[in-house]
Amino acid sequence: MSRRDIVTAIPTSFHADGSLDIEGSRAIFRYVAQSGNEGAFVLGTTGEFPAIDEDEFRALVAAALEDLGGRMRVIVHVGRSSAFEAVRRVEIARELGAREFAALTPYYLASAEGAVESYFEAVSEAVGDGSLFVYVYPKRSGIEVSPALLARLAKLPNVIGAKISEMSLDDIAAYRSVVDDDFVLYTGADRDLVAAGEVGAQGVVSGVSSVLPKPFRALAAAADSGDSETIASAQAAVDDVVRIIGGDMPRMKAALRSMGVADGRSRMALVEPDDEALAEIDRVIAAYR
Repeated sequence: MSRRDIVTAIPTSFHADGSLDIEGSRAIFRYVAQSGNEGAFVLGTTGEFPAIDEDEFRALVAAALEDLGGRMRVIVHVGRSSAFEAVRRVEIARELGAREFAALTPYYLASAEGAVESYFEAVSEAVGDGSLFVYVYPKRSGIEVSPALLARLAKLPNVIGAKISEMSLDDIAAYRSVVDDDFVLYTGADRDLVAAGEVGAQGVVSGVSSVLPKPFRALAAAADSGDSETIASAQAAVDDVVRIIGGDMPRMKAALRSMGVADGRSRMALVEPDDEALAEIDRVIAAYR
């Protein structure tokens, strides 16, 4: 049976004025803890990490470890534009008890492969006895990671896998061809839990599953059954949810508000869903909650 981890990328809740809603964030953590998913990805893209300061990072990591740690793996994202900042976030999270980490490549300014490798060497050293995922997201970071570079990063101490966002199945296959079988590859494409598995990924990091986890769990079970009709039906449900909510944090938070989980908004400059979108969000909640 193939491994199909579902790791939930969790949104951060903010008040309407942009201030951190720590209690709302904790309510989301507690909701996700009941999902049955294998892990939680905290303070990644879905968590609006570029807009989180150091004190907020500390508070959110502490809350996540308390509210999620007994129920699922907690992967803390520490990626920053510099190794200095990323290492500092590793140190804070380790002090709080975190042992699994992910780090986006450096971002915004162009960076050569050697500089990216040096960045991950520093982060890997800071992780110590923990484990580290390389987070590859060239459409947001501006930094490409070639298969050759990933193969080198995979040999660093503590680097156990990679999260790959908005890249093709062929890209995932290319990464799989240069790393060991036990090196974990997670796709960031919510709907590709099965498709990515067919080219060597061991799971998905899914923001949509923070809102409606059941369709994703049903798809994983269907894939394990091997029944083509069951898989097609489960995939259609996931596709429907992803089409409506997708990697859109304001829509995720609108859904969480509608379900009474947390009354949160986004801090970053994102477009709020209109009435038509809100109606569709309510439709998929009714259908798949």
